[in-house]
Amino acid sequence: MDMILNTLDTVWDVLVAAFGPFGPLYALGAAGLFLIALSAPFALKKPVDPLDRLTESAPAPKTARPQLNQNRGEALKLRAEPNGLGLDAFANYLEPQDQKEFGAVRLKLIQAGYRSRSAVSTYHFLRVALGLGMLGVGLLGVFIFNTQEDVMKTIMTVLIPGLIGYFGPDYWVTRRVESRKEEIATAFPDALDLMLVCVEAGQSLDQGIMRVAREIKSGYPVLAEEFEIVANEVRAGKERVTVLRDMAERCGVPDVSSFVTVLIQSASFGTSIASALRVYSAEMRDKRVMRAEEKANVLPTKLTLGTMMFTVPPLLLLLVGPSVYEVMQTLSGG
Repeated sequence: MDMILNTLDTVWDVLVAAFGPFGPLYALGAAGLFLIALSAPFALKKPVDPLDRLTESAPAPKTARPQLNQNRGEALKLRAEPNGLGLDAFANYLEPQDQKEFGAVRLKLIQAGYRSRSAVSTYHFLRVALGLGMLGVGLLGVFIFNTQEDVMKTIMTVLIPGLIGYFGPDYWVTRRVESRKEEIATAFPDALDLMLVCVEAGQSLDQGIMRVAREIKSGYPVLAEEFEIVANEVRAGKERVTVLRDMAERCGVPDVSSFVTVLIQSASFGTSIASALRVYSAEMRDKRVMRAEEKANVLPTKLTLGTMMFTVPPLLLLLVGPSVYEVMQTLSGG
């Protein structure tokens, strides 16, 4: 045991003498990179799925129509594209293994507008890659610019960029979710008014949703995208109740959740959808007016704070400054 400790002390002294006080830390990082490079081939090695092998060996089916329409061609192209950044081999390492945690991350990314199958893997990969990359930037900065021997400052110089790189994607996704929710909440009353007009004109609810999606796409693309997803899922044969609940979950806006509840109850009890839309759209207009009034009521407080910060100090300087100057001159005997 003493021999092992003496050997470690010798190695420690050699590293400190060669690279400075952070020599052991550099050696530990190099050893970690070596282990990662050593284990990368085993992580990349993925067993071949027998179904994929059967698909590759099967001949391509012949069709009488070699060209499909543009929409179907784009859909097939999307299905044929590789999954994200090719991170399937690292899925077990990048994606949360807990189903509840995975679902929460997946829902957050969907609410931010990232709907691809590989969104979770790409998200975690970017967090790890940016964290390690910014750690490398911090370490490079220590090598180039840091001339002090303060251990704590050097550690903070390395760790702070790494933390920024690791938590940066999460901050970006959170801000994007909030922005999309705000846009949906702003656009929803106008969309309800258009939907009410469509339903009262004789269109069905599905046709009204599709028409509203087309009409508001230029002004409110986020809500238009959600309505298009609802219309396409209903057209594909999915139950309307499930589709509407999925939309409420994707949006994450209380107004949309209440709207979905109203539609489900209207369909369950057999009441008129037009009447339900009329009542709820009026309520949404009132809520929009209340939100505008709330912002207007907060405005004087914000203006008062700005006025105090930028107006009162110069005013005090003008009023009190001459008196202070005279008092100082008198006390100094001038």
